Amino acid sequence: MAFGSFDSKRHQGPMAEINVVPLVDVMLVLLVVFIITAPLLTNAVKIDLPKASSAVNLTQPEHIEFGIRADGSLFWNGEKVEESALQQRFASAARKQPQPELHLRADRYAHYELVAKVMSEAAKAGMVRIGFVTDPTQP
Repeated sequence: MAFGSFDSKRHQGPMAEINVVPLVDVMLVLLVVFIITAPLLTNAVKIDLPKASSAVNLTQPEHIEFGIRADGSLFWNGEKVEESALQQRFASAARKQPQPELHLRADRYAHYELVAKVMSEAAKAGMVRIGFVTDPTQP
């Protein structure tokens, strides 16, 4: 029995087990309440929306392939260019809308100083989209 007795001869210790039946009853009632009320919480308004179809307009901004060889020669989209003409070319490319991306393709053995100089000239001219192109194949 869960309660103590008034009989002093039959003294029992406190009950050490938990009665879970009332807890299960309360949980089942709450589950039923939530099952019934959950569909009422979705208050969607039925609207007949217009139908439209269109093709996706993917406009890729042009990019500049800038190559740097190990001997120090520079190439703008495959065309050899002198170092003195870089500032003017970068400035004219930076004014275009949308601004083209600058893809740097540097030779493995090219001096870092030349690569840094080209990046610095491009940044000074206002180019903000500069990236390196690498070869993903393993040697």
